[in-house]
Amino acid sequence: MTNAPATLTIVLSQMTQAVGDLAANAAAMRAVRARHGQADLILYPELQLIGYPPEDLVLKPALATRAAAMLAELAADTADGGPAMLVGSVERDPEGKLYNIVALLDRGQVVAVRRKHELPNYGTFDEKRVFAPGPLPDIVEWRGVKLGLPICEDGWLPAVCRHLAAQGAELLISVNGSPYEIDKDDRRLSQVFGMRVAENRLPLAFLNRVGGQDELVFDGCSFVLGADGATMHRLVDWEEEERVTHWSRGADGRWSCAPGAIAEWDAHPADIYHAMVVALRDYVERNGFPGVVLGLSGGIDSAICAAIAADALGPDKVWCVMLPSRFTSRESLDDAKGCAEMIGCRLDTIPIVPAVEAFDTMLSDSFADKDVDITEENIQSRIRGVTLMALSNKFGPMLLTTGNKSEMSVGYATIYGDMAGGYNPLKDAYKTTVFAIAKWRNAHAPRLSRNPVFPVMPGRIITKPPSAELRPDQKDEDSLPPYEDLDRMLHMLVEEEASVDDVAQRYGFDRDAVARIERLLAIAEYKRRQAPPGVKLSTRNFGRDRRYPITHGFRTG
Repeated sequence: MTNAPATLTIVLSQMTQAVGDLAANAAAMRAVRARHGQADLILYPELQLIGYPPEDLVLKPALATRAAAMLAELAADTADGGPAMLVGSVERDPEGKLYNIVALLDRGQVVAVRRKHELPNYGTFDEKRVFAPGPLPDIVEWRGVKLGLPICEDGWLPAVCRHLAAQGAELLISVNGSPYEIDKDDRRLSQVFGMRVAENRLPLAFLNRVGGQDELVFDGCSFVLGADGATMHRLVDWEEEERVTHWSRGADGRWSCAPGAIAEWDAHPADIYHAMVVALRDYVERNGFPGVVLGLSGGIDSAICAAIAADALGPDKVWCVMLPSRFTSRESLDDAKGCAEMIGCRLDTIPIVPAVEAFDTMLSDSFADKDVDITEENIQSRIRGVTLMALSNKFGPMLLTTGNKSEMSVGYATIYGDMAGGYNPLKDAYKTTVFAIAKWRNAHAPRLSRNPVFPVMPGRIITKPPSAELRPDQKDEDSLPPYEDLDRMLHMLVEEEASVDDVAQRYGFDRDAVARIERLLAIAEYKRRQAPPGVKLSTRNFGRDRRYPITHGFRTG
């Protein structure tokens, strides 16, 4: 204890990652270190060197080999006597097993490595597929301080932190790759890591990454808790931040952190909106698209998608196209025009009537003696999809789809039509959520926006009854329950895995009506399998979380 320091300066580097780009990630970490030469230790998020989640990319032997070499280079950097670094990476043992690790780099060496013990294997997580679990980790004695280093899930469950406390840990540092979900920021702080502090009476630093990665988006929301559970620091949400924290050892030998800024985290629905913006921005830019193109119908879904895209990329990179048919109302044409003008993006109009007539002629013999039905409605949607994909192919912008989770749940979408595209910002947003974010965006300019104007759509778009306008006087509620009721049913059936009876009893819905929605949910699975990716918002998004068989006969109704 006589050689132990009395003070420590620890930097929490809440930052983004580029999955698989080791050189870029290493350069970003070096840049942080260069800006904080007087610090004792710099913390980086989980798997910062290779990016999280790596999925099956990590199974390539070359990735682990290159990660080991790059980690050694980063360790060599610390020979300059500057800050130590706690770096997340991957490690392959002689038997070929892979581990999710943190490595403490100091004075030119890798002075300690700890392997993740608790591997999450639920929802979006498949870590048991690619990683082997490490043993219960020992503390790391570094510069006279006993550190406990639980990696992400190690802190979400009690065993690892309890073990580290029993070994004499003085400070817990948990690096994370914790994706955004609604209300998860407060849950991490109070219900999860706040509980670890209460159980072990040790101060704790929680560090999370930010940025989008395919269907996941990471909100940051890092923090430091004192041994008494008090919040000493809160970092911003959705943005990179390097927070310098100052620690001192008291006369009783216990460490405490000096208080710092307490960032305000987004309330609803701003958090959902920012999740959509950050996820779309990183998906488009990291995949090299020059911008996006989308069909702007005059309805609320496409209007809010255009606003999200302009906020994410700038209005100059958003190309909207109105594709009117003979069923398109003057109101929809005016609303689409008004929306594009408010946002400041390009709007072209390409009527689909000639193509519809051509298909009618082409199919007239095959469809002889058959009544007009949903087939002809879907042809209109598919013509629009083909047209928009042609613009995407010719000019390069990625095609955005605009269907919401309510529609995708019950199959109220046309496969190879309005489902065609590269990304869907609304994939995990129920229709009632779409209404909420549209109302919010019309009254606010988001903090991270590249187009901070409002309103972004005529108020009539929000208030008029939703319609696909594929037949005369069509309304969504001709085929579906009111969205407020539908979304209640769907939330229970999807997020809660409830039965038809459970749903009917909770809300007093007609049982047959709920059973119909359950059936539509089941038979639309094949469509959802072919849908583009979209940002995860809920605990049960389609694709990564909810993995149902296409072919099955089980119904609760």
